[in-house]
Amino acid sequence: MRRAQLRPVLPHLGTLAVLAVLGCRLPVSDAAAQDIKVQGEDPGLELLATEVARLAEQAQGRVGVAAYHLETGRGITLNGDELFPMASTYKVPIAVQILSMVDRGELGLYDLIEIDQSDVYVTSSAISDLLDDPGLQISVHNLLELMLQISDNIATDVLMAAAGGSQAVTDRVHEVGAEGIRVDRPTWALIANWLGAPDVSEDNKISPEDYEGVLRAPRTDASLAANNANFNTDPRDTSTPAAMSMLLQKIWNREILSEESSALLVDIMYRCQTGEARLKGVLPAGTEVAHKTGTIGQTTNDVGIIDLPNGAGHVVAVVYVKESEVEIPEREAVIAQIARAIHDYFVFNRG
Repeated sequence: MRRAQLRPVLPHLGTLAVLAVLGCRLPVSDAAAQDIKVQGEDPGLELLATEVARLAEQAQGRVGVAAYHLETGRGITLNGDELFPMASTYKVPIAVQILSMVDRGELGLYDLIEIDQSDVYVTSSAISDLLDDPGLQISVHNLLELMLQISDNIATDVLMAAAGGSQAVTDRVHEVGAEGIRVDRPTWALIANWLGAPDVSEDNKISPEDYEGVLRAPRTDASLAANNANFNTDPRDTSTPAAMSMLLQKIWNREILSEESSALLVDIMYRCQTGEARLKGVLPAGTEVAHKTGTIGQTTNDVGIIDLPNGAGHVVAVVYVKESEVEIPEREAVIAQIARAIHDYFVFNRG
């Protein structure tokens, strides 16, 4: 059977996950107090933060938000220092490490990387759809586009290996000040761990054939609930909203990458093809957003930079949802409404 025929029932980061397909609603942990912070002398920010917290309640889970106006430094956070699973938003830190290597001359954008058959997992990937024979080579530049535009998981894992592994990615983002971010696993290991195979890791690689066995293993509602409970408390591959916001700000301001690499990364993120119902969902028609989405289990995310009209500037918007009891479209609607509140506030309150 061709690999492309297997994909509709399989989990992946960045799009619908198994729990959503099965329609399972899982228990959420008791809600903790909302931690709201404002940055800047703008008295209206407290009203914005209160409205964001109100909108977040519709997710029936835990929501983290960071919003910062790039031109004035004003901003808010909701649970900004709490850890949230990044899902596919962790592809932004991977891109930062790859482009840092390009800037240092350790890697070329047009260097070709061969995709080995041992890299081809049945997952969210155009590569696993199209690759039936060995010999495929893809440039670093094209792998970055696949990873960020369509959230291609195989491209992500190949780039993580080229980046020196997960620890090298974590070290790089910590080096630039985003200590609240950690990257620990390639996507195939992350998904396998979420599905109840805890021994699979970057250093304990599973074969593509064994991986398919993990994906196809029967699961009950109780086992799915247990898997999600374990995943929700796992500190690996997590970020705080504040840390991801800081990383995006530094990318935009050309503080951590060269002008060329910064421009390339932002341009690819503007062309992201996933998550149209999230940050972009209810923004005014034509609003440009450079962003990256992520979804797995009870987690749905979108992080990016929203262009504001009429010279109002740009705002970083990070919205993480975890432990949610509602379906993915309902989580996406929460993200969209929060993004619209942030957008409108900074359009009409220029500081």
